[in-house]
Amino acid sequence: MSTRRRWLGSASGIAVSLAMPAVALAQGSRATDGSSADAPSADTSSAGRSSASRSTGSVSTGIRPALPAGRLTDLSCQVSASRLDTLVAAIFNDFNAPTILPAFDSARHGARFDVQLHRLVAPLVVPETGESLMLSGLLALPVGAKGPLPVVCWQHGTILSFEQVPSNMLKLADPAYAMTDAKDSLETLLNVHRFAGQGYAVIAADYVGKGPFRNGRGEAYAVKDVTVHTCLRMLEAGESTMQSMGVQRGPLYLNGWSQGALNTQWLHQELRRRKIPVAATSVASPFNALSETMRFWAGAQRFDPPDGLGTYPPIPVWISLCMIILLGSYELQYGLKGLLRSAVAPQFRDMAEAYWKTYDLRFDPGKQFPSGSTLLVPNFFDGFTHDLNSAFLRQVAANTASYWRYDSPIRFHIGLADEAIHPTLARRALAAGGSQTSEVTVPRASHRGTFLASLYGDATSLGGKSNAVDWFDSLR
Repeated sequence: MSTRRRWLGSASGIAVSLAMPAVALAQGSRATDGSSADAPSADTSSAGRSSASRSTGSVSTGIRPALPAGRLTDLSCQVSASRLDTLVAAIFNDFNAPTILPAFDSARHGARFDVQLHRLVAPLVVPETGESLMLSGLLALPVGAKGPLPVVCWQHGTILSFEQVPSNMLKLADPAYAMTDAKDSLETLLNVHRFAGQGYAVIAADYVGKGPFRNGRGEAYAVKDVTVHTCLRMLEAGESTMQSMGVQRGPLYLNGWSQGALNTQWLHQELRRRKIPVAATSVASPFNALSETMRFWAGAQRFDPPDGLGTYPPIPVWISLCMIILLGSYELQYGLKGLLRSAVAPQFRDMAEAYWKTYDLRFDPGKQFPSGSTLLVPNFFDGFTHDLNSAFLRQVAANTASYWRYDSPIRFHIGLADEAIHPTLARRALAAGGSQTSEVTVPRASHRGTFLASLYGDATSLGGKSNAVDWFDSLR
């Protein structure tokens, strides 16, 4: 078992430069494994394009610098449906613990299409700091799918590393490469398998501070504006690339898990502010109530077990690492210099600063490791402790996603044994969201199990509801 797996257990996958890298703007290219990477079949008539544009809207973000038209990719490869099935079968049980779903069955859930994978690259100016960075991401296209392709914009969950990003799937250009929990974004594999393998285009961002163009920069964990701009930029780059390949874009769907569920809610809000249609949104284990979630993680707020359950899982050991990343991200993005030292208890300050810089999970076994309840200075949530801590709490409250009216369908997948997100926290958005919001209850599901069930579950495991794939299909 890897160091990461020992620390993270059932975590949610929680377990740049100024010059554009060699970006292919041509209308055709060759895949990196030597096979053809031509576009999937699609109706590309002018009448069809006009109709699709009217019905789906275009992701015109106004983010600067503006993207050039064309294909914004630098790596490509193709993966067969059978290989996708094999990869998923090998990692399925990593998410299905404790067991809530039957074993993976390719006859039932197997991919129907081979999938082209493209690494997207595009520039971004960070709104909070003004920095010019290079972003990366993933575009996955089903080979041979006909007509306008519905698009799923996927936002991944927390990763306690810099490399386990969606674009890592381009390593599958090596036919012998096997994806692992320690190095790759397995949650992205599952989304590509379930959506691109069933005829959807999938677009996913590598968040700022992650991936091949990180260049030593810290990330922007749960920081709203830069996250929204990052997801919009990759959606724009993916759409531009599809257009350059002659692939029509159909309806837009959003999907996210854990941190990615929060990011998905933010993205939904911004797309609707820009009047870009969103057909439907699915989120799993969302920590939309940022202030309350922070209090819950730190043991300053407790909730009763859901009805019918006598106990609730304890806060996991890795949650303190998420809290360190949150503090470090806000210190960096909002200019709160010294926040880590002002917020973290003295005995853990050196450890927290070192971890924020390196994400090294090899901790000194001779030293106490902080839990969520011991990491912060005493009375952090109950009274004034430091001006920086007060500024942090105000900013976290401003970034909450709990109180928003949704004007298109959104489903919240809520696990009743989710060790990281208590159902009470997730339901804040349901109560405030209006008639378009609905809950999909996942009995006995852990944080990872809730996500897995959202993609592979059925009415038996989802309280009578369908999974996100079948639900999106029903709306097409």
